[in-house]
Amino acid sequence: MDEIFSELQALNIGKIKKNEPLANHTTIKIGGPADLYIEPSSVIHLKMVMEVIRKHRINWRAIGRGSNLLVSDKGIEGAVIKLGSGLDTLTINGTEITVGGGYSLVSLSTLISKKGLTGLEFASGIPGSVGGAVYMNAGAHGSDISKILKRAHILFEDGSFEWLSNEEMEFTYRTSVLQIKRPGIVVEAVFELAAGDRDEIVSQMQKNKDYRKETQPWNFPCAGSIFRNPLPHYAGKLIEVAGLKGFSIGGAKISDMHGNFIVNAGNATAGDVLALIEHVKDTIYQLYEIKIETEVEIIGRK
Repeated sequence: MDEIFSELQALNIGKIKKNEPLANHTTIKIGGPADLYIEPSSVIHLKMVMEVIRKHRINWRAIGRGSNLLVSDKGIEGAVIKLGSGLDTLTINGTEITVGGGYSLVSLSTLISKKGLTGLEFASGIPGSVGGAVYMNAGAHGSDISKILKRAHILFEDGSFEWLSNEEMEFTYRTSVLQIKRPGIVVEAVFELAAGDRDEIVSQMQKNKDYRKETQPWNFPCAGSIFRNPLPHYAGKLIEVAGLKGFSIGGAKISDMHGNFIVNAGNATAGDVLALIEHVKDTIYQLYEIKIETEVEIIGRK
């Protein structure tokens, strides 16, 4: 990695670190080191990073604000690319907005609401980036990214850029084509919103925020919803009825507020969280014969 590190440093593409603990970059505050941590300062620099990665044939992974992510205690082999400052541009053209993959989804929804544009109210409490939200079709309050995305600008591993339409993103529940068939990085997204009543939009945003504060444990480090809802059932309700709220393994604990949240109650490891996930899965299957799958993305060395 020393050679690659030196090569990237010479290109002056942004922040580069070796053996950077990913606990510093995930909302659950868990995660071992990445061999290389790279934070490009522009789209051009991101493309240069991908060229170096491709040349040296090393593993890579893009992250945003680190929500919906559980990183192994052993860290990640290869390079972790974080989209942040420099990839957080925003252009508003009537009801159409073009926004960089590194833009905070919460900040975006707040700003847009004040401009009287409706469609992003559901995102007011989702603590991720625009790129991550598009990647996993993030949603809440009965809506999701697929309802507003017009097209997404993707950088693929071979260095090519391509605009994918909503249909080409192949959105399903918390999933897109980028997770299944075509690994790539969301550089920009174009959302089609609608004009609305500013006061009504801001009021709905506040209701959504208040609901999250009242029902979800954002006062503890967490990764967001851990399990996908096995529709027509809801994971949180199944876990609650099973009597698992408050159950803990090591420093990882099922929230007392919401059954579908695992919190870092103090020095939790990824191993603690994984053990708790398996305990929940086994319990729910034994009680209801329902298989629940994780929504949180689990990555890193085994």
